[in-house]
Amino acid sequence: MPHASTTSPAPLALTGVTGFIGGRLLRALVEAGTPVRVLARRPDALSSAPPGCEVVTGGLDDHDALARLVDGARAVVHLAGAIRGARREDFDDVNVVGTRALVAAMRSRAPHAPLLLVSSLAAREPGLSWYAASKHAAEAVVRDSGLGWTILRPPAVYGPGDPALAPLWRGLARGWLLRAGPAHARFSLVHVDDLVEAMLRLLQSAPDCARILALHDGRDGGWDWRALAEAAAVQRGAPVRIVPVPAMLLRAVAGVNLAAARVLRYAPILTPPKVRELRHADWSCDNLMLSEVLGWAPRIPLSRALTTLPGWNRP
Repeated sequence: MPHASTTSPAPLALTGVTGFIGGRLLRALVEAGTPVRVLARRPDALSSAPPGCEVVTGGLDDHDALARLVDGARAVVHLAGAIRGARREDFDDVNVVGTRALVAAMRSRAPHAPLLLVSSLAAREPGLSWYAASKHAAEAVVRDSGLGWTILRPPAVYGPGDPALAPLWRGLARGWLLRAGPAHARFSLVHVDDLVEAMLRLLQSAPDCARILALHDGRDGGWDWRALAEAAAVQRGAPVRIVPVPAMLLRAVAGVNLAAARVLRYAPILTPPKVRELRHADWSCDNLMLSEVLGWAPRIPLSRALTTLPGWNRP
């Protein structure tokens, strides 16, 4: 009788697991029993490495760590990235140079493994901000890599434990919506669990389809400020007031913040380029290509998710 194979399945390699999206993806993979190898600059940032998770200590600037991360991997998911900075180089050093280093490691140690790059909808408008330009350039590195690849461009991602949009949800819970963009602006959203489900399905069925795919929460045409306020008003049982933030004030605050960041050497989130990104009139997208590739559809509408978000239960 032949012996059963004891060969362990090849792991998935992940970057960015200490972030909001990466942490949710890691948890889903571990719960599914998938062997995972992750890159972490500070292993203590992972409260405890779950069973089935191998931790490689290092960053995107550590070529030896990247080689260990991808060696023998069956696929690589690249989530790590810079979202704040005082100069264009702060974004490029991580989002572009780091992606280039990961691609080089894959060519050497995992040339047949597909790469799933989680980018951003901002990449379609590279002239708006340093962040958008760096994401667009990182996508170009992946497209020209010679590897099998898929690029996923999520819009604004939200969910429990979400740090970036927490002030928005707290304001809505209290009956206020600060409108940072133009009144006619439209934007798409996606719940983090729907995003993770789409990523899992891509990894299972089409990890190297050589396409740039967007996704949203199922609201065709996206949201506008009034619709967002109305959805929150239904959940809180009281009106939500929309308060416009003047563009001139936003730019002035961003300029002061950038100047202070360069003197005090911290990484700012609000800068003049970020204001241009925030005030862009159309950050909506569609699900058509992703649905065609996977048959995927979002399951979590904002109306159901609102009361699970930060600040909602403490009005």
